[in-house]
Amino acid sequence: MRLYYLGPHGSFTHQAAQAAAQQYSKNGDSVELSACANEREIVTHVEAGDGWGILAWENNVEGYIAQNLDRLIDAHNIAGIDRLSVNVEFDAFVREDHAQLTEVSAHPHGLAQCTQFIADNQLRLVPAQSNTAACENLQPHQIALGPQNSGELYGLETYKRAVQDYSGAHTDFLVLAPREAVVERNRLRCASKASCESIITVIPLFTGPGVVANLLDVFRDNGLNMTSLISRPIKAADGTYSFVITLDAAPWDANMQAVFREIEEHGDWVKILAVYEQRDIEHVPVAQWNLPQVGINPMLVEE
Repeated sequence: MRLYYLGPHGSFTHQAAQAAAQQYSKNGDSVELSACANEREIVTHVEAGDGWGILAWENNVEGYIAQNLDRLIDAHNIAGIDRLSVNVEFDAFVREDHAQLTEVSAHPHGLAQCTQFIADNQLRLVPAQSNTAACENLQPHQIALGPQNSGELYGLETYKRAVQDYSGAHTDFLVLAPREAVVERNRLRCASKASCESIITVIPLFTGPGVVANLLDVFRDNGLNMTSLISRPIKAADGTYSFVITLDAAPWDANMQAVFREIEEHGDWVKILAVYEQRDIEHVPVAQWNLPQVGINPMLVEE
């Protein structure tokens, strides 16, 4: 099996691809990794049946990777088959022959996760296709942000370690496969009674008051736990959105089947984007220090 990932070698996506390949090799599958220049190329290969792919899906600091989410919504013959997480820590690198450092380069999500370091050093932003691409193409006046192994891979000096704003950051990746392969894997999961999560997207075909509330009622009434809800605009159609929902259930579960029937009866459009085995997530309440500085907390309102 060939697994396509966003290169170059050493990227966070490459790390995720290596982890996936290691897992599949335990099942007796031989996996060959193949780097791509961009995410669109990955999706094109999977659509063509050349192999599987892996895409960044959600970062616990910066949120969903919107363009990858849209690619999966719009894909004709692709679904997520597995989900895995990679810890994200950024080091700052420079060339040995560096000059005065005036710019910083990384993937936009990388730049967004290192804002304090960038501000402290008064650097201009130069977005790159990937963090490792920033290291590979580093200019003398630039600092590159990337995984710790980037210095050794590209012959760079480490300017400063762990420059990200938050410790404990990680990115979740989806392994993508042709839908036939996903269906076959899900038959095995269903037979073994494996607990799974699903990502679906729903597009209400009629808009107006209560549309989203009615949709959410369907999940509540059927006893489904929703762990994520986000919206994406329908391109160039003002006021219309698709809603991407993550649920603690598999498509073959009775309550999920009931949800699909109700959504269909409402006349809405629905698509399964991914199914993967349930993750072990600790659900903890939001602590006071996590809250933004301005807002209303009922516990703090004076009588």
